[in-house]
Amino acid sequence: MWVLMWYDLLLSLKKDKSTVVCKKFGDPVLPVLIILCFSCPFFQGIINMGTSENKLCFDLLQERTCTAFTSVLNSMRLKGTHQSLQEMVAVYGVLHMALTLCFLLQLTQPDMLLMEPSLLQYPDWKGHCFLREEVAKFLSEHCRSPVPLKAENMVVMNGCGSIFCAVAAVLCDPDDAILIPSPFYGVITEDVDLYSGVKLYCVPLDSEVSESDARPFHLSAEKLEHALERAKKEGVNVRAVILVNPHNPLGEIYTAEEMTSFLNFAKRHELHAIVDEVYMLSVFGEDFSFHSVLSLERIPDAQRTHVLWGLSKDFAMAGVRVGTVYSENRDLVQALDKLGNFHGVAGPLQRQVAQLLKDKEWLNEVFLPENRRRLKKAHQYVAAQLTKLGIPYLHRGAGFFIWADFSKYLKEQTFVEELCLWRCFVKHRVLLSCSQAFSCSSPGWFRIVFTDQQRHLQLGLFTICLKNRPELAAGEDPTQLDVFKELLDRARI
Repeated sequence: MWVLMWYDLLLSLKKDKSTVVCKKFGDPVLPVLIILCFSCPFFQGIINMGTSENKLCFDLLQERTCTAFTSVLNSMRLKGTHQSLQEMVAVYGVLHMALTLCFLLQLTQPDMLLMEPSLLQYPDWKGHCFLREEVAKFLSEHCRSPVPLKAENMVVMNGCGSIFCAVAAVLCDPDDAILIPSPFYGVITEDVDLYSGVKLYCVPLDSEVSESDARPFHLSAEKLEHALERAKKEGVNVRAVILVNPHNPLGEIYTAEEMTSFLNFAKRHELHAIVDEVYMLSVFGEDFSFHSVLSLERIPDAQRTHVLWGLSKDFAMAGVRVGTVYSENRDLVQALDKLGNFHGVAGPLQRQVAQLLKDKEWLNEVFLPENRRRLKKAHQYVAAQLTKLGIPYLHRGAGFFIWADFSKYLKEQTFVEELCLWRCFVKHRVLLSCSQAFSCSSPGWFRIVFTDQQRHLQLGLFTICLKNRPELAAGEDPTQLDVFKELLDRARI
């Protein structure tokens, strides 16, 4: 927080274009800030480019939930005209108080909170009917379902992690397995094993392009078939397959034809298909289009197809903890109802989410298009810097992250060396997620989250740039002091 405040203060002090400019990133104060971050013990902290959270749209959500202080905030917005640091810090203090009052006032906005007795009593554990109805309408529209989705097929829980946990417990017995293409979001391993003892069985995707693989980490129904056959030979009882679309961490968007082939595979072997579409509205690439499983005219095995979605990603609300699953399998829905006692969402929060989903004008004309625009801009910035650094990456148009290949900086192509590289980044206060966290079969790949303010991205990428040398494999950079001395000399010009 203090580092970012200093960043804003330094930005406001720049007088003209003669201010020293960092050649690599074009920022006039970044060299000074980097020196402060790494040399002064007062500046401590981590530049987090590892946690998949959307931090680009807080202002949009704030405007939607509390408008009383908009004019106040606008009138007090910093414009770089203040003459002293004392004045600027004072303005920051007043802004902080105004923002705090704004949060308090949001609870009085009539459309966002109505404290009815029913909201304070035990709910339907599948979720209040009014919320399930709104989610069904919302997904019918945005998934382009050929027929309206039914609220009775919807279950609401406190996040998609809880849904993975509950669905695995319902569909599987202890020590059963679920197929999942790897790399994949590693926390799913903990979710399905939490109180059901279900294991994941990986379907490794190759990072190299070959005759059979037109693109890196390509998933096909044939690979699913081979993995299932291998599992059977090993005596593993596979009950389901997890399909993530858009994919985390690859950012891959599977076509309707590809998803249909995966679902047909599941149908042939009577496997349940758990389809995670939590990033479905976070598609920003002009050359990419997303097709929900729920948009198919005919789902190959609707009774064994269960679709997950939530607010954490597409609505930039990771802390709200609202996830949904849609299934036409009545037995599954009823079983999840029994487990809802462990994974419920507070009644007042359910009503707030329902009110938000009702506001189609704001969602379709303000939030969603602006969110996509900001995602695209942030992605372009990070992708451009990786290109300058000569770091290969997958060019995809969805999600909050870029899957980048740092393998050329490993002394040996091993996960031990990858961990050394990861520790080097952490040592220099940049947190990335390495391929081991995603059960990737190829070492050296890292997930870089770009959904943060540009000043955060500049700090993180500048640090990666400084450490982007062969010495990385040893976890040290002997030229670090010389680099900072050079930056300091530039800053004093």
